[in-house]
Amino acid sequence: MHANLSRPAAATVLAIALAAVGLGPAASPAAAATVPAGSGSYTDSRPAGTSGPTTNTGAPVTPKVTAAAKDKPVPTNDWWSSLAYQRYGDNPYSTPMYGHPLTYQATSGGLEVGYPTTPAVVGDGRQYEFAHKADLTVGLSGLNSPDTKADDWSDWTVTPYWSDGARTLRTTIGHGMPFVYAKGSGGDARITTAGTPTVFADNGNVLGITVAGHHYALFAPTGSDWAVSGSTITAGLGGKDYFSLAVLPSTDALATYRKYAFSFVTGSKVSWESTGGTVKATYSLTTEAKEGTERGTIQALYRHQWLHTSDALTPYTYVSPRGTMKVRESASFTTSQKNSGVLPALPASGGVDKARLTGYLNEVANASDPFSGASDTYWTGKALGRLAQLVPVADQIGQTAVRDKLLGLMKGRLQEWFTAGGASEFSYDKDWKTLTGYPASYGSDTELNDHHFHYSYYVYAAAIVAQYDQAWAADSAWGTMVKTLVRDTANPSRTDTAYPFLRGFDVYAGHSWASGHQGFAAGNNQESSSESINLSAGLVLWGAATGDTGLRDLGSYLLTTESEAITQYWFDADQQVFPGSFGHDTVGMVWGSGGAYSTWWTANPEEIHGINVLPVTGGSLHLAREKAAIKRNIAEMERENGGPAVEWRDLLWSFESLADPAVAKAKWDAGNAGYTPEQGESKAHTYHWITTLDSVGAPDLTVSGNIPTSAVFTKNGVRTYAAHNYDSTARTVTFSDGATLSVPARSTATGTGTGGGDPDPDPEEPGPSTGNTFRLKSGGTLTTATDGAAGTDTLASADGVNRDGTPYRPTVYEIKKVDGTLAAGASTAFRLRVDAGTTVGLAPQVRISYDLTGDGTFDRVETFRYFATDPVTGWEEYTQASGTAAVTGSLGNLKAGTVRLEIWNALGNGTSQVQTGTDAAVVKIPYV
Repeated sequence: MHANLSRPAAATVLAIALAAVGLGPAASPAAAATVPAGSGSYTDSRPAGTSGPTTNTGAPVTPKVTAAAKDKPVPTNDWWSSLAYQRYGDNPYSTPMYGHPLTYQATSGGLEVGYPTTPAVVGDGRQYEFAHKADLTVGLSGLNSPDTKADDWSDWTVTPYWSDGARTLRTTIGHGMPFVYAKGSGGDARITTAGTPTVFADNGNVLGITVAGHHYALFAPTGSDWAVSGSTITAGLGGKDYFSLAVLPSTDALATYRKYAFSFVTGSKVSWESTGGTVKATYSLTTEAKEGTERGTIQALYRHQWLHTSDALTPYTYVSPRGTMKVRESASFTTSQKNSGVLPALPASGGVDKARLTGYLNEVANASDPFSGASDTYWTGKALGRLAQLVPVADQIGQTAVRDKLLGLMKGRLQEWFTAGGASEFSYDKDWKTLTGYPASYGSDTELNDHHFHYSYYVYAAAIVAQYDQAWAADSAWGTMVKTLVRDTANPSRTDTAYPFLRGFDVYAGHSWASGHQGFAAGNNQESSSESINLSAGLVLWGAATGDTGLRDLGSYLLTTESEAITQYWFDADQQVFPGSFGHDTVGMVWGSGGAYSTWWTANPEEIHGINVLPVTGGSLHLAREKAAIKRNIAEMERENGGPAVEWRDLLWSFESLADPAVAKAKWDAGNAGYTPEQGESKAHTYHWITTLDSVGAPDLTVSGNIPTSAVFTKNGVRTYAAHNYDSTARTVTFSDGATLSVPARSTATGTGTGGGDPDPDPEEPGPSTGNTFRLKSGGTLTTATDGAAGTDTLASADGVNRDGTPYRPTVYEIKKVDGTLAAGASTAFRLRVDAGTTVGLAPQVRISYDLTGDGTFDRVETFRYFATDPVTGWEEYTQASGTAAVTGSLGNLKAGTVRLEIWNALGNGTSQVQTGTDAAVVKIPYV
């Protein structure tokens, strides 16, 4: 969950170029310390009495970078961040950095390089590590630098910089790179070995040595000659400024590696695409030829990468804490994986007792404090997450009042945090180029820890709100603040000057890192991989709900990639990663040097196993890929625990249900009476999760859908297909096994894959008109008849004036002499298709009124929030899910009453159209 054991003013406002990175409109500079962001805002200076990044003694700290890099956003939370973030006052260089296969540590004389190949099991058997131990140090003769700074970086490479006034040294290092590329001036190339080396090859400017059982090749410019004197090896550079070295998988690899010795890596970049149920990613290095014309290179692929590439690999391998790394002779490779789908909620099933679930929902909705006293970013996020999971569940069983109450609670708390000046707010740090929420927690302020954990809950909650209220999620409303949190944690742009590219996610390692400073001997770490997944799932849902396919596909790439990393490095699903001497089947934390069966705050097995499960959401389905690993995981927890889970039983039941729903259901049935839910969970959600999976079966990850919001479940050999369609028109989802599923607009559907589907839209969303469902008919009438002709009516312009809430030249549809008995718990629903063509800034709005007795006085008036149309020709769907803007009066039984629907343009300067005479032009009243 957290990276730290403690668990415990600018003169000018920044102009944020949001538009340049596809995350919304640019914010304009202002004179005050408040930066507007749509309806929200944040500050450019910390609240009084709070702190930003510090050293371990509490002294303020700024990025340790060269002048060339001073204006670049620093990617904290990386494998090498201690180069730029000096956590300890007495260490101006770095802590150990784990690139794999090599390890590194900066010192005054240059760069220590190691290749640890023998694991140690420490901490009473709870941790395995391939700790950094220097085989040699890369430097220049006489170099004695007072510090080391970050000079340049790319997606997974970094260039440290040393200077003592007379000599300068730069080295480029990275994940998967067996080479170290050095550029220096003011001294000869100098390699200092940890012991007297054994020379196995000497070809003048190419020297092969063995140190501590590891083989290295040293490469100086042509014409130079390496000289060995004890443990010191030097070479004059002959007027050049470059040299390199490589760790070899074997001595006979020297000839192969020699080809690439002077093809210096200058950058690294990942690109991704998510199409047709498949996520592809290409990892590329850029190079320059220091000698000759060779521009290729050698890369070592992690297990999570080589399992999913069809690119040619050599027979060479390396040892690493992540298992065997395999070698490729090329500057690029591509991986391909089935998309890990995300659903807003598990689909409707016959296994759920709606009355029982309603009772559980009411316990949460009617709690005296649904946020349980939360005040900081993390615990507020957890509370938002708990409510967010219940919104689609309440909607699914027709509890619209509960749904709307939960949505209101979420909106209210999000808006508090998204508005500067209150007890809770976000603040931008111009030095570290990061957004921090205050009150902060667990070092999110002083160490820049865990932003991706904390903010994941806000993004996910906002995505659920956006599913039901698109106007709330608009950039002009609260969407810009959501996207600002995304920019801080998972920015897809490399050119954004305000935030770094993918701050916490290490694209080559395949997962995120939690510590902002990486100031540990074991490197960086991540405990709660599942909270990192929560951010990725939130991006999928937010992007889908708001039509931002770029963020949706980024979420799919991050989730699918990290899912495989979790499978291999946290759960060791193939039992090919953890050393044989490590006696555990899972780890609670992954470190740069290895992994640990532990958490930051407890040795309780339930929490060690549960920390990589929470929160349980529609983004957790990926865990079901390796069902045998889940069963081993639960079995180990029960062994270590001395019996079944008690404290976090609900999380672990839900986890087990991904592999064996019947067993999990039996545990729920036996133990649900007297437990206290984990703080991010609720009985309502756990009951719905476990009983649904018991009914439809465990997720089937062998099949994927061609949209990221789809999933498949299998029980007794029968597959159930589910998908949520955020589009304004119906669509057919195709699955990789050839099955298809028809999904209505803005709805979830389930089916057997034969083309049709059981729609699970908002339960109160009207279908074809019947007794209490009326079609809009051109000419101003509402009718239950279904045989009329389809048509369109034109909505008059708002004439450039804000008409929100007040009908202006409305188009009116009405029916009289209606009898009906008010249905308990029901509410008004409508489904309309509107189109603004290419006109920008229009917003149709609906008001529905009830004259209960037909006496000409409307006893109940419900005004719904307007629907902001897009400037693209084509029908968009406007429903009651937009939420009510105002309600007056009360409903009662209808006796010869009148129902009226008015629709008008609340904003803009142009006309729009509304469809009539179809089953997408209906209003359903809450009567029987």
